[in-house]
Amino acid sequence: MLGGTYLKPEAIQALQIGADRVDLPPDWLIDRAPSGAEAIDRLANVNYDVAIVVPPVADFAMEDLLDRLLSLRRSVPIVICDRRAHMADAVRYMQLGAYDVAGPDDDPVARIQAAADACRSRPAEAAEPWREMLVGTSPAIRRTADVIRLVARRRSTVLISGETGTGKEVVARALHLASTRGQFPMVAVNVAGLPETLLEAELFGHVKGAFTGASQQRMGRCEQAHRSTLFLDEIGDLPLDVQTKLLRFLQEREFQRVGSSETIRVDVRMIVAANVNLLDLVRQGKFREDLYYRLNVIPIRVPPLRERPEDIPLLANHFIEKVCLQENIASRRLAPAALAKLCGFSWPGNVRQLENAMETAIALSGDRELLIPSDFTFGSPALPASPVQSIAVSENGLNFEQTVGRIERQIIEEALRKARGNKTVAAEMLGLKRTTLSAKLRSLAAVAG
Repeated sequence: MLGGTYLKPEAIQALQIGADRVDLPPDWLIDRAPSGAEAIDRLANVNYDVAIVVPPVADFAMEDLLDRLLSLRRSVPIVICDRRAHMADAVRYMQLGAYDVAGPDDDPVARIQAAADACRSRPAEAAEPWREMLVGTSPAIRRTADVIRLVARRRSTVLISGETGTGKEVVARALHLASTRGQFPMVAVNVAGLPETLLEAELFGHVKGAFTGASQQRMGRCEQAHRSTLFLDEIGDLPLDVQTKLLRFLQEREFQRVGSSETIRVDVRMIVAANVNLLDLVRQGKFREDLYYRLNVIPIRVPPLRERPEDIPLLANHFIEKVCLQENIASRRLAPAALAKLCGFSWPGNVRQLENAMETAIALSGDRELLIPSDFTFGSPALPASPVQSIAVSENGLNFEQTVGRIERQIIEEALRKARGNKTVAAEMLGLKRTTLSAKLRSLAAVAG
């Protein structure tokens, strides 16, 4: 019972917010709140299937209004009905927490109906395989999923920003899988991992004899990604001369192989990622301003792990399952004290550091099923520069193998700590191959066990 009217079980109960109105079916029960303050009061006291916001709302900025509404009832989906909204506006609304946005070319009733239906039949995410890639239930990761859901089927270029290790490529792969191009493999290129002299040929291909060593014609990544998605990671490291050619490709979706005058057209969806502020590079003259705006059509910010601490237990257990499956070993579990240690750490290396920490802990735990706090060495104080200097041989002697093993373990743990758990980087620090470091970890774990 609401407002003296008996509700049929299938009737939609909606709260419409704002002075302007959207025409809705007559059998829906609509509660109207012209002001944001009134909407907050009603949402706090009544259960609705959906909230409809028609901007502008006089007494609240949209950011503040959405924040207040979501803090009251996160389970109530919010649909923004804005006839003036462009794609960039829709993305901003979604990032602020809106469930969906009805723009100038959309049917608002259909979108509101879909939101209300989703609210009634939760969880709706079970039918989205790509959502499983984004491990977590925090508001931050849900907002990222909401934006992916909104823009996945568009061809618009996406710029993914975030600190190192936050999982930008995972977001890119989720976006690709959610799109109609997901049936084809995504083509990924790490710009920073290629020599400047080879980048143009890597992206656009080359013909035989185009340069020294070009013994045969080669297809570039742009061509390989036809009808699929091209992901360029660390785009801020792209040389200026290649930036010019990438700009033309983005404008026309056409290119020429190195050494050829033939123009090739392709159907490619472009996703790029950066762990630096590209606008800072623009100001420094290291990145083209026109290319920046071509790339920044749909921005997605991947939150650092410190902004989503409630996801740490889920991520930790996800990585335990992943590592144990890869190593073909029995599953492990976290002791409560170990989990508390994980949740209390700031994770400057983000999700990647957590994954590497879990892999290291499993390796150092030997055959133990339970992972304990001492298995995790991140954030430990630096060791003395020369551990050997603190070791003295007493008259009764010492166990040479144990002592050397302890020193070796200290050195490896220190390298892993400085490398934020990255075995490849730690191995490089120690002048070892990654396989050699992994073998030493397994050997030390066996001795400890």
